[in-house]
Amino acid sequence: MSQTTEPPILRRRKIDLPDDIVLNILTWLPAKSLIRFRCVCKPWNSSFTTPNFISTHLNNFAHAHDNDNGDGYIIHMPRHTRAMNSSNRPICTVALDRTFDRIFDIEVPFDLPSGLSKIVGSCNGLLCLATSTNVIYLWNPSVRKFKRLPDSGLRITGFVKLGFAYHSENNDYKVLKILSYPWIGLNLTQVYSLSSDSWRRVGMSLRANVKASDDSFLSLAPLVSGALHWMSRVVEGEEERKVEVIMSFDVNSEEFRMLRMPDGAMSIVRFQTRLASFKGKLAFLTFGQSEQRGAYQYSIWVMREYGVLESWNKLFVVPLERFSVCIAFTMCGSLLTHCHETNNQEEKFVLVDTKTLHEKDFDIQQPLSVATFMESLTLLDGANMVSY
Repeated sequence: MSQTTEPPILRRRKIDLPDDIVLNILTWLPAKSLIRFRCVCKPWNSSFTTPNFISTHLNNFAHAHDNDNGDGYIIHMPRHTRAMNSSNRPICTVALDRTFDRIFDIEVPFDLPSGLSKIVGSCNGLLCLATSTNVIYLWNPSVRKFKRLPDSGLRITGFVKLGFAYHSENNDYKVLKILSYPWIGLNLTQVYSLSSDSWRRVGMSLRANVKASDDSFLSLAPLVSGALHWMSRVVEGEEERKVEVIMSFDVNSEEFRMLRMPDGAMSIVRFQTRLASFKGKLAFLTFGQSEQRGAYQYSIWVMREYGVLESWNKLFVVPLERFSVCIAFTMCGSLLTHCHETNNQEEKFVLVDTKTLHEKDFDIQQPLSVATFMESLTLLDGANMVSY
């Protein structure tokens, strides 16, 4: 009887991959998969929480979902925390950036007081949510962890601006809060640092009051070139004239700076002005009536070279037939607006392609706050976090 020949694949020696190659492969996996793989072995569990692994995974995910190609994601949530489901918690929707098509829904895992609620900002997969009652949360849906920020100690009785940013030099996250009391000429500015889990006061030498608007409470401060921005009125000259300017707060140096508006932007008749981030650059928008009777238009300026006044460029004009309120730019440059139909008082959300001017309507009944979304392991190694 002849001896059975063992298949070649069984005759091969077992060869283990080096640990560094295995970890490199793992950095390309989705965050949810890595969370499950933490229970495979202790070395994997400890490796996943190291700053180097977390940053490498973040960079790989960003590279795989290049926003310039329209492969990015956005997340939006209802503005008011009404009963959205049986748990009375709002539902956030993750959608494709270019088309706004829904991918999946995420329930907010913590209770938000009734009233105005918004996504303040998004950095590296970490979301900052805030309410009109001075309650602020940091939340990473990918790792199912969140943290409620301590009370800042200041009562909100004036106009408020909030901003959320990543402090790249210290690998930290910061929340900026500016309370302005224009009737007494007073500003109070606080910064929260995740690394210290505390608030502290920072000084602003300029007499700059937060500009009130139809959405002054919890208004977002766009993050561009490592700085948060908002519109203010400053007092200039011996006559103490009030001039509208753009204020910035450098997240790394914690220094304030004043930027001028685009030439001619403030001389036109307008119903709305807004700052935004347009493909990573600072943008200034105005909405008003066009020369055509009964029609409207958005005018958009972009600062091509950050901090240089002469680099403001009027990029394009978007004609609209309906009265609209700008909500945000998507990462690929489309304009999300909240439109009001004058004939039947109907409200719609419209995504306008700023290149083709094609409009896409969405059947969404409530106003939105919008932010970028990406998977990450941020907060995985954080202390004093709540898991769910």
